[in-house]
Amino acid sequence: MSKPITYSDAGVDIDAANRATAKIKELARRTFNERTLSEIGSFGGMFDGAFPQMGHPVLVASADGVGTKLKIAFLTGVHNTIGRDLVNHCVNDILVQGARPLFFLDYIATGKLSPDVVAGVVEGIADGCRENGCVLLGGETAEMPGFYADGEYDVAGFIVGVADREKVIDGKSITAGDVVLALPSVGLHTNGYSLARKLFLEVAGYTVNTEVDELGTTVGKALLQPHVSYLRAFDGLLDQRVVKGLAHITGGGLIDNIPRILPEGTAVEIRRGSWPILPVFSLLQQIGHVPDAEMYRAFNMGAGMVIISAPSDREFIHSHLKLLGETCYEIGHVISGPREVKFV
Repeated sequence: MSKPITYSDAGVDIDAANRATAKIKELARRTFNERTLSEIGSFGGMFDGAFPQMGHPVLVASADGVGTKLKIAFLTGVHNTIGRDLVNHCVNDILVQGARPLFFLDYIATGKLSPDVVAGVVEGIADGCRENGCVLLGGETAEMPGFYADGEYDVAGFIVGVADREKVIDGKSITAGDVVLALPSVGLHTNGYSLARKLFLEVAGYTVNTEVDELGTTVGKALLQPHVSYLRAFDGLLDQRVVKGLAHITGGGLIDNIPRILPEGTAVEIRRGSWPILPVFSLLQQIGHVPDAEMYRAFNMGAGMVIISAPSDREFIHSHLKLLGETCYEIGHVISGPREVKFV
């Protein structure tokens, strides 16, 4: 009689999945608050949807990943920062419309499930959720043999936040003469990694363990610098109606992301040299002789979030951010013209 074939023979380890789920439950519970109405493991996550303090609450949702930054996690074996990057990216994406995060869900897929690796990723997600006042409400861990290379996985995040309709930031009031401010990034955040990996690991011949003087650290550590959440910087500012528009500088850089919030008939003029370009970007450009236009489309170039406001509100915003210990640069202004970004 032939040996019976089980699910584990096909590459799916249900026991490993159960061990990972037990750890995930423990991490997720640390993010729960009084609005959380369900446990991890339910078919759906439940969250209290009453917002009596808002006149007209509007739910704002987004989904994203961290791109090929995952390849750096695989090469370095560091998995507990990727989850925080994912949460912070998603938080920033809904922040630009004036929304505060409510809850988060994750999706992790891998060829062969390693409970320790999954727990590391979810640990980062839970840390990011706690730091942003967000509940990790649920998610999915999928083991898919033959679909991913050994030791590799993919991760995506889904966030829901809330904004008062009367205070939604939509960019409609932006006019010529408004000022453009920028909050600094601390690295690539979660975009441009395919180009960065090619330049550092192929063209320059570095490894993730190579110490580079210009970076002041190893290539791996420089590329794993966190994606910053800007939520704290806007605490107490979103309700003041001094922010006309916000742009999260992700894939497409300043060139493609700023026009997404501009009304027809307006453009933005940015002054080169008005904020510090991080050494990692200067080195990448030097290694590949990358044209300026390509750099400003592939990377954030040291500017992670852009604010557009009336000139009369400039000092209020600067003072608010300074009180929180945040740095802010004035990098340009709004002009009349086709919806685009110009550098001068």
